[in-house]
Amino acid sequence: MKLLSALLLSTTLAAVAPAWGQANTIPSQPHLLVKGSATRTVMPDRFTVKVALESVDMQTDTARARVQANAERVLQLFAQHGAIDGTVSAANLRIAPSTRYRNDEEVFNGTAASRDLKAEFSDAQALKAFLGDLKASREVQVSTAEPTYSGESRLRGELKAEAAAQTRESAKGLAGAYGTKITGLYSISDVAPNFAYGVQAGTWGTQVHDGFGYGRGGETLDRVVMTGSRYRAASGGELLTAAPITYTENVYAIFLIQDGP
Repeated sequence: MKLLSALLLSTTLAAVAPAWGQANTIPSQPHLLVKGSATRTVMPDRFTVKVALESVDMQTDTARARVQANAERVLQLFAQHGAIDGTVSAANLRIAPSTRYRNDEEVFNGTAASRDLKAEFSDAQALKAFLGDLKASREVQVSTAEPTYSGESRLRGELKAEAAAQTRESAKGLAGAYGTKITGLYSISDVAPNFAYGVQAGTWGTQVHDGFGYGRGGETLDRVVMTGSRYRAASGGELLTAAPITYTENVYAIFLIQDGP
């Protein structure tokens, strides 16, 4: 239920900035403590792959040349399979001595040349195709990261706006049910307050409590939550299919109240 835009929320919060600073306190005056929550499930649209290149040889230039050749092949595959513009990156070439231990003695192994490359694809199938064409070896090591959603920041703002609007509606309804009226906003935060009602912040969920002693319990839900299934290929860890990601934003608000219509 979109009752408030993210822009309107940012304007409102700017107007009550001091109240955010009081998020962990409870007023001595009669009040309502309410929670708003908003959830959205989306499909990921960013699939990240990292390729680590390293070659060791007694001839420094030989090691460097092999790393450069491998880097060129990987970059070509990035382009061939549609890596997203602006996400392709290649670290500078690194040169360092390589050693190993033999009979508890450190032995010079040659010169190690290395370089890291990274790119993002917009869907799992493009990543799968890239992995299928990439020939991995001791000198070409590939890994993937958990998929993400590119619009996360905007989405979280929208969810906070919806959750904040929900607190206002809940407070109005509860105040009316008890014959009281709201006189002002004391605090608003996305962190559950640690109050002296015998319930700790970490266990406070959808509970609504008022300063006159009325309240009702709820389940535990006191933090921003993002969930998503992990999915791997049977052969070794590459991501093959997309699973949804669920984002949840909670907002906690304290409204001052008094008797009266």
